[in-house]
Amino acid sequence: MSDDPRRLVPRTDTLLADPQLAAAGERLGRGLVRSAVQRVQQRIRDGEVAPAAAVDAVLACLPGSASSLRPVLNATGVLVHTNLGRAPLSAAAVEAVTAAAGTTDVELDLATGRRGPRGAAAIAALLDAVPAAEAAIVVNNCAAALALVATALGAGRELVLARGELVEIGDGFRIPELLVSTGARLREVGTTNRATPADYRGALGPDTGAVLKVHPSNFVVRGFTRSVAVGELAAVLEGSGIPLVADVGSGLLRPHSTLPDEPDLQSTLAAGADLVLASGDKLLGGPQAGLILGRAELVERLRRHPLYRALRVDKTTLAALEATLRGPLPPVQAMLAADLDGLRARARVLAQRLTAAGVEAVAVGSEARVGGGGAPEHPLPSAAVALPASFAEALRRSPRPVVGRVEDGRTLLDLRSVPPSADEDLARAVLEVAAR
Repeated sequence: MSDDPRRLVPRTDTLLADPQLAAAGERLGRGLVRSAVQRVQQRIRDGEVAPAAAVDAVLACLPGSASSLRPVLNATGVLVHTNLGRAPLSAAAVEAVTAAAGTTDVELDLATGRRGPRGAAAIAALLDAVPAAEAAIVVNNCAAALALVATALGAGRELVLARGELVEIGDGFRIPELLVSTGARLREVGTTNRATPADYRGALGPDTGAVLKVHPSNFVVRGFTRSVAVGELAAVLEGSGIPLVADVGSGLLRPHSTLPDEPDLQSTLAAGADLVLASGDKLLGGPQAGLILGRAELVERLRRHPLYRALRVDKTTLAALEATLRGPLPPVQAMLAADLDGLRARARVLAQRLTAAGVEAVAVGSEARVGGGGAPEHPLPSAAVALPASFAEALRRSPRPVVGRVEDGRTLLDLRSVPPSADEDLARAVLEVAAR
């Protein structure tokens, strides 16, 4: 019949041929645009969209990119927020990733035309940053680094570690379960709250593959406690040939005055560890990676192990890691070093601007955190803008999502985790929410 509404629905090929939708198909992929066209066609059948508005309706429901991941402003005050992707990359690292996205010389010696060492420049940057290390390799995260070490050194043998270091981290992931899955046997020493050099010494034997020192990065044990420092363990193991492996977790390269109790790679190796393990996307401020540094003989043993091939990183990770190490101060380290007076001034300016626009906003003091399992219970003095609690959900759902935290019935936007360059975006997001 002539009045059949199905006759009014634009054809799929007609819509896909529209110049605007064709351009979107080139950018996002034809399949994604086709799916959007089909959804809009159904809305036209349901009477929700006029046929003449089909192209605009399709454009309105297309994502900004072919990826579903959305940029988020982190105003939680947690500098290394696992749920928000941990460390934001520096501009130099982002540029390096873009340059490495095509074909590169990642494993080619351009001078000879022959195969070259993979990621040599990133490894050199690591060794320059941690001179106590003789060699280094990079795998895809710190858990992978621990799995590789446990497999290469402990499979079928014993790994000795303190009971107080049998750590569980986020999402129910337990370090001892990972270690056992490699075929190693765990030899626990000491008690939950106390371990001594004698405990370790009594556990050593012909089946000992390595001694592990695991930093309990996301909790603190207080009171009647005793742990054995790396230097003490090195003395216990001297002359035994048993490797001492220290998982320092957070990726701090050297001692940091703001985090005096956080272990770092340089000091841990200098104290006698044979290998140190750390994450690349925490306090180092780079991409997700597992860093393994230490004695050349042990690092080469790990590199030659078959499991390493399954755990090694790609060209973009190597590029971002090198740029993080060689380039300007990464965002996480800039956040850590932020001046408190500067944070307070930014909070006042932002609160005054919002108040002038009719938003209930006030600048307040705040406590930020390192996050990502680093420096637990170590507060970082900060400043925030306090808004009504209802803003929290609305900001998360805004076109440019903002994630703050709700505290004492208020939404706090903590500025230590927000780069100064994003203050305008933060203000705009709040004003857009207030205008709804």
